[in-house]
Amino acid sequence: MILNLVLSLVACGEGGTSTDPSLTTDPPPPPGTTDTTMPPTSDCALTPGITGCDAEVSAAALICSTDFDALASLPIDASIPGARSVKTIVDQSNADTLTFMNSVQYPIHWEYAFNHLSAPQGLPPVPDLSQFNLTEYYSPDRRFILGAVVYYEQADAWTYEIAPYDTADAEMVAKAFNLIRDASWFGADLKFHPSSAQHDAAVVPLLPSDIPIVTTDELFAGIDFQPYNLGETTGLLTFHSADEVDGTYVPFRELVVLDAVPNDISVTAGIITQEFQTPLAHINVLSINRGTPNMGLADAFTNPELLALEGKWVRLIVDAFDWTIEEITAEEAEAWWVDNSPDPLGVPAIDLSTRELRDVEEIVDDAGDLKTEIETGITAFGSKGTNYAGLYDIGSDVVPIQDAFVIPFYHYNKHMVDNGLRAQLEDMLSRPEWLDPYYREVELEAFKEAIVAAPLDPVFLEEIMVKTAAMWPESDTRFRSSTNAEDLGTFTGAGLYNSQTGELDKENPEEESIEWAIKTAWSNLWNPRAYEERAYYGIDQLAVGMALLTTSNFPDEEANGVAVTNNIYDTSGLEQAFFVNVQIEDIEVVQPPPGVLGDTYIHYYYTPGEPIVYLQHSTEVAAGDTVLDDVQSHDLAVALDNIHKFFQPVYGEASWYGMDVEFKFDDKNTPGDEKLFIKQARPFPWTPGASSLSTCPDE
Repeated sequence: MILNLVLSLVACGEGGTSTDPSLTTDPPPPPGTTDTTMPPTSDCALTPGITGCDAEVSAAALICSTDFDALASLPIDASIPGARSVKTIVDQSNADTLTFMNSVQYPIHWEYAFNHLSAPQGLPPVPDLSQFNLTEYYSPDRRFILGAVVYYEQADAWTYEIAPYDTADAEMVAKAFNLIRDASWFGADLKFHPSSAQHDAAVVPLLPSDIPIVTTDELFAGIDFQPYNLGETTGLLTFHSADEVDGTYVPFRELVVLDAVPNDISVTAGIITQEFQTPLAHINVLSINRGTPNMGLADAFTNPELLALEGKWVRLIVDAFDWTIEEITAEEAEAWWVDNSPDPLGVPAIDLSTRELRDVEEIVDDAGDLKTEIETGITAFGSKGTNYAGLYDIGSDVVPIQDAFVIPFYHYNKHMVDNGLRAQLEDMLSRPEWLDPYYREVELEAFKEAIVAAPLDPVFLEEIMVKTAAMWPESDTRFRSSTNAEDLGTFTGAGLYNSQTGELDKENPEEESIEWAIKTAWSNLWNPRAYEERAYYGIDQLAVGMALLTTSNFPDEEANGVAVTNNIYDTSGLEQAFFVNVQIEDIEVVQPPPGVLGDTYIHYYYTPGEPIVYLQHSTEVAAGDTVLDDVQSHDLAVALDNIHKFFQPVYGEASWYGMDVEFKFDDKNTPGDEKLFIKQARPFPWTPGASSLSTCPDE
């Protein structure tokens, strides 16, 4: 399982705040909230009960639990619940003096060192931030050894950690570790936690035998609660198996408890899964896009508190550290829904004047204004096809894609009008019984069948047959949704529409033929779950249409994955990195089979040495192996970097921005040598939290 880990991993380092559990938008804990698992002693270095912004700026020792409370920071909202940290500095120029920093007042090491360990204090001057970072994380002759003490509540573990990109050698780590162990009341329990593969290889083997090691897997083996999407909701608490909800309608006022992670689920009030998810899991993307709480709870199906509330109206609150649930009345639930329903969402208007099949290289003019070109392209070719055209313009040397063309909205609309399907749709939506969701589901499935059964314009079909035979004569053809109601920054539409593959040699309209694939892809616009998702956001159902991004099919890929072109754990932008989920062959990474996990890692591409922090390893490769090798992960990072920069003028107006990218490695064109292919790129559909350099108000 992925454990939103990197927030709690680092607890050090200027180049990033979100990978640091000290950074939070939450206030420091109030007096008297000392963790009872931290045994106090009779003496303390700092005044008990005064914490965070009101406490002292540092201490030379942590003598009791309230000392840790006074200086420790809270993780931001995507962190492991209960993880807290205190940053540490060892000043090697001043007799190896150890300092425990107030990590609420000073979230980054440089800020504390600049103010308290510099020339005004009679010590060597501390340079500016950029020079400090270059020296104190990468130089063997550094002045400071920077790190943090982290307490993981659920694992009941004390660790010493350094930044994943820190090149401190084993001697430095051992020096800092021993100083901290001797100056802390928990010293006998302290362990070193290597936060990157670099540390595993270069530091751990050379540490003295009296320094115990704890791995990431060991730290999080006992986690029983995982917050994925924070928030509050009300609903009717129900229990279902994942199979029961996958692909079937669940009333949107239900708060569902699931035994496992389903591949898909209709709009619900909230989700609790007994099986843990990943941040990019399909249902988590849906939850965040919908603004509905989502959490994992290891004993969900046997939890006494949940079982006692089954079939009752409840209020659920999911926060970064805990969750609460209480019974409410149906009237209270209804009032909450009235106050919290999303505002209606508009979609780009459809341009039906474009009729020709358009090669992707001809959709976006790289000489024009990119934002205008993308917005204009979406009106005729949909979001997916237009963004794919943008990938082509970046250049295949850094962002390799397949040759492709797009079938514009015109042909979908013509099929609907010529066969009376548009009129049928308008009639269905006007019926009084359409308000019944179960009636809608049955009628929409029948309507999809009618779309597929209706004859396709033979002139259009012949044009498709000729073009696909010319572009990829030896491959099947993949038709991928490119609607005006997906891949938007405000609405992702992830998983709502199904791609279809057509075989050139199949006789029409036989199943799996080109004709069948086109019509089936069009019909998926009316998947019941897609309709309900759009309805939840108030999207005008008659304003949506389906264009098709058309490529050759890759049936036997060697690896596939999803990546985000920014660090989803750092919204400050100080520690930019790429977040990657990848799995072997064609095993889904966002909708995996039960118990199947892929590699999940943070790639610090912009940091010297490009360190990679693995948060989770694939269950489908041998122990110690990774899905991608170093060359492949670098090639992917180069592509992600270029994609991020290219689309920033279009989608990067927000303070935090990233592109959600699907990719694969395949040897179809080069047998025996897997090459990278980018399948699609779309704006990441949410801002994953917030962080700042200080949680204390200005004086």
